[in-house]
Amino acid sequence: MSAFGWKLHGDGKDVLPGRAVAPDERLSWGRTVGLGAQHVVAMFGATFVFPIVMGLNPQLAVMVSGFSTIIFLLIVNGKVPSYLGTSAAFVGGVAAVTAQGGTIQEVSGSILVAGLVLAVAGVFIHFIGARILTRILPPVVTGAVVMLIGFNLAPVVANVYWPQDQWVALIVMVAVILMSVGLRGFLGRVSVFIGLVFGYVLSWVFDLVFGQITSYDSAVDDITTRFRVDWSGVEAAAWIGFPPFTDEAAGVVGIHLPAFNAGFIVLMLPAVIALVAENVGHVKAVEEMTRVDLDPYVGRAVFADGVATAMASSVGGSPTTTYAENIGVMAATRVYSTAAYYVAALVAIGFGLSPKFGAVIAAVPGGVLAGITVVLYGMIGMLGAKIWKENRVDFANPLNLAPVAAGIIIAIGDVGLTVTENFTLSGIAFGTIVTLVMYHLARLVAPRSMRDAAAAEAVEPGGTAITIGSTGSEGRIGEELTEDYGARRARERRTDT
Repeated sequence: MSAFGWKLHGDGKDVLPGRAVAPDERLSWGRTVGLGAQHVVAMFGATFVFPIVMGLNPQLAVMVSGFSTIIFLLIVNGKVPSYLGTSAAFVGGVAAVTAQGGTIQEVSGSILVAGLVLAVAGVFIHFIGARILTRILPPVVTGAVVMLIGFNLAPVVANVYWPQDQWVALIVMVAVILMSVGLRGFLGRVSVFIGLVFGYVLSWVFDLVFGQITSYDSAVDDITTRFRVDWSGVEAAAWIGFPPFTDEAAGVVGIHLPAFNAGFIVLMLPAVIALVAENVGHVKAVEEMTRVDLDPYVGRAVFADGVATAMASSVGGSPTTTYAENIGVMAATRVYSTAAYYVAALVAIGFGLSPKFGAVIAAVPGGVLAGITVVLYGMIGMLGAKIWKENRVDFANPLNLAPVAAGIIIAIGDVGLTVTENFTLSGIAFGTIVTLVMYHLARLVAPRSMRDAAAAEAVEPGGTAITIGSTGSEGRIGEELTEDYGARRARERRTDT
C-alpha cells in the first residue's frame, strides 16, 4: 500500500462484524478525525508531563511528537499504526546529566546521539532478520515485555493521578468501562474521548456543588486546596504562537541547538536498550491484535523511532517512543487505520502552534486522567497475557516462570539497581534486561526436556486474536504461530473451510 492510500472500510460508518479496520483502511473522514482526537487524548498527558520532568518544553514536545509520528509512519510505509510521544526511558539519564552540571543543550545532544544509536540498532535488526531476533525474544519474553510496559504505568495512576480526586477517578473509570461495552457503533469506539469530556464536566459540577478539594497536586508535588478545573493558564495563554527559544538567563527552556559531551552521552545510551525492547514489544502487540505478520517492519520501526528521536532532539524537543497508551485505544476500538494517526499528528502539531489549546488539554483534572489511564494502562498489560495464551506458554515450566516473574516484579515495583553513583537501572529497562538475560542464562543450565517444552509453544486453533484484511478474514479461525513469530506462518497458514 502507499503511505496515503486508504480504502473505505465497509460503508465507513461502523466496523464490520467480526472484523477490524486495517492500517490501509479508514472509516469516514468525520469518524477518522474523531478517532485521531482520541489518540491525541491518549498520548497527551505523558507527552506533556515527561518533558516537564526532564526540564524540556512541553509545548515543543507536543509539536515534535506530531512530526515524529509522521516520520515514523512514512518509514514503516503505513504498516505499523503507532503514535510517537515523549519517551520516559530517558528520564533517569537526563537526571544523571543535570546532576553532574550538564546544560540543557548537552542533555539534547546526548539524547540525539542515543537516537542515532537506536537507528543503527534498527538497521541491524532489519538486516539480520526477524527470525534471529525472535529467537532472542521468544513469546514468553515478548509477552513479559508488553505486560511490564503496561503494568509499569500503574504507579503513575496510583501515585500521581488517583490521589488528586479519587471519587472523580472512580466515576470516570466506571463510565469509560460501561461506555466501551455498552455504547454502539462509533460512540463506543470513542468512549475514552467521551469519558474525558464527561470527566471534565463532572469535575466542573463537583466544583460548583462541593467547592474546592484538598488533595495531592502533582503540579507542585504537595497537598493543596484548589478547584478541580483551573483555567487560569488557559486564559493567559495566546491562541497562536511558536514554542519559545531557550533563554537561560530568563529561566526559559524551549527551542535550542544541541551540544555534545562524551561523558554525558555514555550516561544516556542505556536508554537505547529500553527503547529497542519497547518498540519491539509494541510492534508485537500490534501484530497480535491484527494477526498480520509485522516481522519485516520491526527493524524499520526501531530505525524510525531513532530517526524521530534524533530529529526532535536536534531542535531541543523530547525523545520519542511508540506509545502503549495508543495501542490501548486501538485494542478498545478495533480501528488500526494509520489515517487516524496522521490526523492525530496534525492535531498535535496544531496544539504545538497554539498555547491556548495546549493549556486546555493540560488543564484536564488529574482525577479524570486517573479514571481513563487505569483502563488503558491495564489493557496494555493484558495484551502481554494474550501473547502468552495464544502461544500456549507453559508457566508450569520453570524456564518460563522464574525469569519472567522476576522481571515483571522489578518493572511494576520500579526496582532500581545502582550501577554507579550517577547511573541507575530501574523500571522497564531493568525489568526487561532481567527477563531477557535471565531467560537465556536459564536456558543454558536447563535440561533438554525443559528447553524442548518451552520451544514447542504455538497458537491454539480458535485463538482470540483480532483478524483483519479484506479477503478471507471471516473464515480464518486460527493460525499456526511458532516461536519465530510468523517467519514460517506465511508459508504454513491454515484456513478452516
